Amino acid sequence: MTDQRGRRDGGSRSGGPRQGQGGDPRKSSSSRGDGKPRSSGGSGLDRKPFERKDGDKKPYERRDDKKSFDRKDGDRRPASERGGQRRGKPAGGQGERRIGGAPEQRERTVEQAVYDGPPIPDDITGTELDASIRAQLRSLPEKLALRVSRHLAAAGQLVDDDPETAYKHTLAAKARAARIAVVREAVGETAYAAGHYAEALAELRAAKRLNGATAYLPIMADCHRALGNPTRALELAKSPSVARFPSAAKAEMTIVEAGARRDLGQMDAALRTLEVSPLNSKSREPWVVRLRYAYADTLEAAGRLNDALTWFHKTNAIDSDEVTDAAERAESLEKRVDRG
Repeated sequence: MTDQRGRRDGGSRSGGPRQGQGGDPRKSSSSRGDGKPRSSGGSGLDRKPFERKDGDKKPYERRDDKKSFDRKDGDRRPASERGGQRRGKPAGGQGERRIGGAPEQRERTVEQAVYDGPPIPDDITGTELDASIRAQLRSLPEKLALRVSRHLAAAGQLVDDDPETAYKHTLAAKARAARIAVVREAVGETAYAAGHYAEALAELRAAKRLNGATAYLPIMADCHRALGNPTRALELAKSPSVARFPSAAKAEMTIVEAGARRDLGQMDAALRTLEVSPLNSKSREPWVVRLRYAYADTLEAAGRLNDALTWFHKTNAIDSDEVTDAAERAESLEKRVDRG
């Protein structure tokens, strides 16, 4: 799931849950699959459960002078003869209550709602996930793995258009498989897309602890920015592992680093950070589009409107998939430059 999504400074998100980089995820240990703890074994099993002292009343003993079902006139009749119902059990089944004669289901608790998650469309089977993700779920019981994979697949389909519902799907997956790294990664990425930055940061940290991957660092750094801690974002940007990132992930971290410099009021440093990146790459990959867009946006923020206009045009020239709104930004900026 770690094909990086667009930063808050520009660009759009893409895709659904994907496998992160790094080592294999740790398998869940001592899991029963039902979420219940194993018995500790110290429950007093040395005492015989049905042991009875001599002289105690025998459990089914009755006197011969009175039959079991003899009833004196005037005694209460059994409920079946009275046409009533037993007290203590509401009509309509356990867990229901009647209002105006119709059964009403009790409202689900917050925990139950999270566990259930949003409805999963019938056409989502879980096979939509990448094979590497499905492989991580094989440590789960088959039915549980199927449910988790369907929630993750649903999240992947919704994350761009409805990130909040996608986030709820991943929370349902987490409620069933919290020790699977790719599940925590999915929760982190959908939380980030939905704007829940503290939750995203916590989940991506958990995923990193589980599988040792560092590909989450750009999103984690941007979460720090969103939470008002640009200094911490810069610290992550200088992590030694960033130098070994592939081009796309490295570009994303560059964009976050420049944004953190802007947050600190260091506009010149932000421009220098972007200028040492491959802005003039001949590639038309989305990461190049986002780099150019971030540079144009920073130039405009610095008051260099003509240069910003040039780079918005350069961005639009390679943005065939309309990853950004560079065309609209260029059109708007042209009016301002002409008036100047």
